[in-house]
Amino acid sequence: GGCWHRCCPGRNNACWAPGARWSRCYCDSYCERTGDCCEDYHAVCRRTAVGCTVGPWGPWSGCSSPCGVGSKARSRQVTIPPRHGGEPCPDLKQRRGCLGEHPTCRTAK
Repeated sequence: GGCWHRCCPGRNNACWAPGARWSRCYCDSYCERTGDCCEDYHAVCRRTAVGCTVGPWGPWSGCSSPCGVGSKARSRQVTIPPRHGGEPCPDLKQRRGCLGEHPTCRTAK
């Protein structure tokens, strides 16, 4: 079977072509994980694939709680989106715990 101009990103069950012995082969990027790609998938689809590229992490935000347990967050932006079945983008946001230690916390009861 051949993918021709039928390459699809991600998992797409509608992105298939007739394969050997009346079976279906797939032209979506998920076929690499399931092992059911058409014979020409790599030559036709992967050569034009562009994986996601992201920029650097921004700074952590301040703690959400001035006193006690809270959380901080940071983010980054997509600089080049994925195309033609390229690798998807990684996480764009992160959170972590923090302990607010504002000077007024010492006097709070």
